[in-house]
Amino acid sequence: MPYDEALERFEPVLGLETHVELGTASKMFCGCPTAFGAPPNTQVCPVCLALPGSLPTANEQAIESTIRIGLALNCTIATWCRFARKNYFYPDMPKNYQISQYDEPLCVDGYLDVEVDGRTVRVEIERVHLEEDTGKSTHVGGATGRIHGADYSIVDYNRAGIPLVEIVTKPIAGTDRLAPEVARAYVTELRELMRSLGVSDVRMEQGSLRCDVNVSLMPRGASEWGTRTETKNVNSLRSVERAVRGEIERQAGVLAAGGRIVQETRHFHEDTGQTTSGRSKEEAQDYRYFPEPDLLPMAPDPAWVESLKAALPELPSARRRRLQDEWGVSDLDMAAMHNADAIDLVEATVAAGAPAADARKWWMGELARRANESATTLADLPITPAQVARVTELVASGALNDKLARQVLEGVLAGEGGPDEVVDKRGLQVVSDEGELMSIIDQVLADNADAAEKVRGGKIAAVGALVGGVMKASRGKADAGRARELILERLGVQG
Repeated sequence: MPYDEALERFEPVLGLETHVELGTASKMFCGCPTAFGAPPNTQVCPVCLALPGSLPTANEQAIESTIRIGLALNCTIATWCRFARKNYFYPDMPKNYQISQYDEPLCVDGYLDVEVDGRTVRVEIERVHLEEDTGKSTHVGGATGRIHGADYSIVDYNRAGIPLVEIVTKPIAGTDRLAPEVARAYVTELRELMRSLGVSDVRMEQGSLRCDVNVSLMPRGASEWGTRTETKNVNSLRSVERAVRGEIERQAGVLAAGGRIVQETRHFHEDTGQTTSGRSKEEAQDYRYFPEPDLLPMAPDPAWVESLKAALPELPSARRRRLQDEWGVSDLDMAAMHNADAIDLVEATVAAGAPAADARKWWMGELARRANESATTLADLPITPAQVARVTELVASGALNDKLARQVLEGVLAGEGGPDEVVDKRGLQVVSDEGELMSIIDQVLADNADAAEKVRGGKIAAVGALVGGVMKASRGKADAGRARELILERLGVQG
């Protein structure tokens, strides 16, 4: 059903379960390294492979990082909690159970505020708990990359046992047509929060931040929520938004046709923006939770928790408010920078010496255009904030104008060196010698006698064509403003 029609008939309720791999040096219950990209099955040991007789030992740094996440999300930190065994079978889970937390999580009852379309939406957090990640299966052959139709499957256990924090929201109702945008804004804000805490690199393309998207619909005016589906492992911010929108449209079509929604997991397809059925969704009892017998309960010292709270860094929302005041930008401009992931880049460019207005202008203008053309992000462009700051300095000094500055940025992005090298190699300096500039002007006046006569006759607007001729003759290197002044002076006309 088309999205607008679906929202006229049904009200969406969201739920987001976000998994964050912590950036600890070793795994959750053993000493194996956690570096991404190592050869398959080289970062394993008897503990994370669950060999007989091996025993887990909890990673203190992972526990501390989880508490810091909970504090940043305004959660209550448990004074006593413990791990549990979550029993289910996957080929990439060597124990055939996962050490997780069930009814006694480390952090509960928090919230995160997000800004969407000028509105503040409070997303309530049900729990933040700590567990271990699974390995990774790769299905070889077939057209979809999934197990159905594959010739065979291989398993890499390097990821098995890496500390994994799961952040579970309470049902998010009342978002109406903004539901997809709210979901994206929440995951975006959560990602920034993790970065500010320094607990994870939250690289969605590498799987260190993954989101399960729950969606249900209920008819307008109804009091009982509908059956939810869970779209698993959505791995980009854009896909989070598209998964919500696509599932609303799909469920609305099923319900309008008299069908029923099945509680199940679903897979998101990047190429179509649609989801397909995975498996029926288990309930808690299906996992046969029981306390982990090989690990002691955790009882965080309240004084230690308070010291962690006092040492929290400036959180993203507070930082944005501070920078907005410092830079003197509007709410709309700040939201645009936030949506483009440009705030860190602009701040670093300002720190390198550029005025805030100039830093924002280049990142949100020419560089954003280049990023869009190359289907990449601003952060992945091959240019540094210090190089952008140098370009602004060259423009401010008069060595470059904006047109030449764009050519300098083009050269830096093409790998021709830093801004000064590009200027030298391409010969892009502004014509600052007035003798040289007057020579160009005299030639242009001679070649455009009719336009010159119009200016002498009082048609000052005609000077634009002459300035254009100077810019063309100088290959964009002349200062247009100074060229205009000198043309009028030469023609004996007051500007």
